[in-house]
Amino acid sequence: MKKYLKLLRVEQWVKNLFVFVPLFFSGNITNLDLLIKSIFAFIIFSLAASVVYILNDYNDIEADKKHPEKRRRPLASGAISKSNAIGILVSLIVIDIALVFFAQAYFHKDLWKFATIILFYFMMNLAYTFKLKHVPIIDIFIIAIGFVLRVLAGGYITGISISQWAILLTFVLALVLAIGKRRGELINAQVSGKTRRALDGYNVQFADIALSISVTLAIVCYLMFTLSPEVQDRFHERVFYTVIFVVFAFLRYLQQTLVYNRTESPTKIVYRDRYIQVTLLLWVAAFLIQIYFKK
Repeated sequence: MKKYLKLLRVEQWVKNLFVFVPLFFSGNITNLDLLIKSIFAFIIFSLAASVVYILNDYNDIEADKKHPEKRRRPLASGAISKSNAIGILVSLIVIDIALVFFAQAYFHKDLWKFATIILFYFMMNLAYTFKLKHVPIIDIFIIAIGFVLRVLAGGYITGISISQWAILLTFVLALVLAIGKRRGELINAQVSGKTRRALDGYNVQFADIALSISVTLAIVCYLMFTLSPEVQDRFHERVFYTVIFVVFAFLRYLQQTLVYNRTESPTKIVYRDRYIQVTLLLWVAAFLIQIYFKK
């Protein structure tokens, strides 16, 4: 079972929690109907993401065999056969399509915008897997757009409008994650001497500058988001002070990356760093207080 979960990269499903962003920031987290719709979006997006991961691993089998860490992946290690992986991939596609139709019938709602987002995400990642992941800059932009699509999917399935600042914040936050991952790959490449084509367009100095710019933009976007009239009206003007948690989390991440030179992916750092975890919990708690105790 473990090898199949690894093939699906279930630990990466945490990224799909971004579909809950519209629900959370609209103050409707306790609305059961909208919560169920968001959960459907999370499941559908997670299965679509797993299809992309399987395709990527299948396409990169030979390259992954030469990588010190990726060689342990189920397909590269031979733990799961190619035919078995294809069977799982086709099954996931069928299940995903069935879930979209079921959601449309169950919610009595036209979900063509939501379905279009899922299809576009899949097609974009097909292009990424077979070509664009080797093109510097474009590769990290595709990753960032993928996060924006998650937020849009959460908005379309629930019918919740999304702030432009929230969309922009999602994009630059995803850029931080993508650039951080590339930086880690550059550090590993310096140690192992092995690299891949996309890294030819990056170096550590460029990654550090791009990371700093992206973090700055993310903080500014979050600040503007909290000051936007719709957010001030929906919550309380005190929501502005949650920027403290955001700044601390970003500085902690930069410290781990630039000072301690952690080469782990940003997702792993979030999973393992207690300071960032506690800060995120405090940030969520602060927002929940704004929702339930506006006065």
